[in-house]
Amino acid sequence: MRLKLDLQFFAGEKTEKATPKKREDERKKGRVAKSQDINTALLLLASFFLLFVMGTYMKEHMLSLYATTFTEFIHWEVDLESSNKLLKEVLIQFAFIVAPVMTIAFIISIAANLLQVGFLFTTEPLKFDLKKIDPIKGAKRIFSIRALVELLKSLLKIVFIGTITFTVIWMFKDEMMMLALKHPENAVAFFGKVTIIMGIAATIALLFLAVLDYMYQKYDFEKNIRMSKQDIKDEHKNVEGDPLIKSKLREKQRQVAMRRMMAEVPKADVVITNPTHYAIAIKYDESVTSAPYVVAKGTDQTAQKIKEIAKEHQVMTMENKPLARALYDQVEVNDVIPEQFYQAVAEILAFVYQNEKRVN
Repeated sequence: MRLKLDLQFFAGEKTEKATPKKREDERKKGRVAKSQDINTALLLLASFFLLFVMGTYMKEHMLSLYATTFTEFIHWEVDLESSNKLLKEVLIQFAFIVAPVMTIAFIISIAANLLQVGFLFTTEPLKFDLKKIDPIKGAKRIFSIRALVELLKSLLKIVFIGTITFTVIWMFKDEMMMLALKHPENAVAFFGKVTIIMGIAATIALLFLAVLDYMYQKYDFEKNIRMSKQDIKDEHKNVEGDPLIKSKLREKQRQVAMRRMMAEVPKADVVITNPTHYAIAIKYDESVTSAPYVVAKGTDQTAQKIKEIAKEHQVMTMENKPLARALYDQVEVNDVIPEQFYQAVAEILAFVYQNEKRVN
C-alpha cells in the first residue's frame, strides 16, 4: 500500500517538460514568457535616441509656436471663430512636435512584443475570473518567491539608476557650477545634453536588467507549465483517444469489413483452398475487370467460414495448396490477381465453367 501511494505521488509530481500542445494551450490563454521591462527599456532607449537626433527639429517647432503665440495670436479678438482657429493651429503645431515620439513609441512597443512572443492576439486575459480577486490567492502572491524577485528587481533599478545619475552629474559638476555665466540658450542646450546622456546610460543599464528579468520570466514560465507523467498520459488520451475505445472501434471496423467480405462469397466463381488453413474466393466479371479478382480471403476460422458459405450457396471449392498460399500472401481483397497466376487461375475457372455446363 505504501509503495502504491509513493508511485502515485511521483506520477503526480510535475517533473516533465511541457508538451507542444500544452504550450499552445497556454499561448491561447495569453500565458507566455514575457518581461515588461524589455518593452520599457527599449521604449526609453528609442525615445532618448530620438530626442538626440530630432531635438533641434522639436526645438524649432516649439520656438515657432512660442513666437507665433506672442506676436500673432496675442492680437486676435477673443470670439468663437478665433478660438476655434487658435485651437486648430496649436494642435497642428503640437502634433508636429509629439508625432515622432508617438510614432517611435508605437513601433517599439509592437516590435518588443513580437521579439519576445511573436504575433499573439487573445482576449482570454480580459475575461472575468473570480479567482483573480480571491484574497487567499492574492496573499499568496504577495508573499511568494515571485514577489520577492520583483522587490529585488525594483531595488536593483533604484541602485543602478541612482548610481548612473550621480556619476553623470559628478562628471559635469564643474560646468554646472559655471552655468550662471552662460547664455540661457547655451544653458538649456547643456541641460539637454546631460539629460540625454543620463537617460541613455540609465536605459542601457535597465536593458541589462530587463534581459536578466526575461531569463527569469522564461525560467519561471517553464517551471509553472511543467507536467506530471499522468498529465502527459491524459493529454495523449485526449488527443489520440482512449486505447480501449480505439481498440473497440477497430474491432467494430473489422467486423463490418468481415461481414461485407462474407456477403461477397456467394457471388464468387470458385474458392481455392489449402485445404484447411487458407481459402481464397475468386470471381471473374468482364464488365468489372479484365482479369479475375479476389472477393474474399482468410485463414483458419475465417477460411472455414468462407468454405461454409460457399458450400451453402453451391460455390465450387477446389484444393490447390501453393496457389492458395501465394494468392493469400500477394493479393488483397478486391484486387485483381497478378499476371503470374493467370494460367493457374484460368485453368481452375475453365474447369469450374465446364462443370457448371455439365450440371446444367
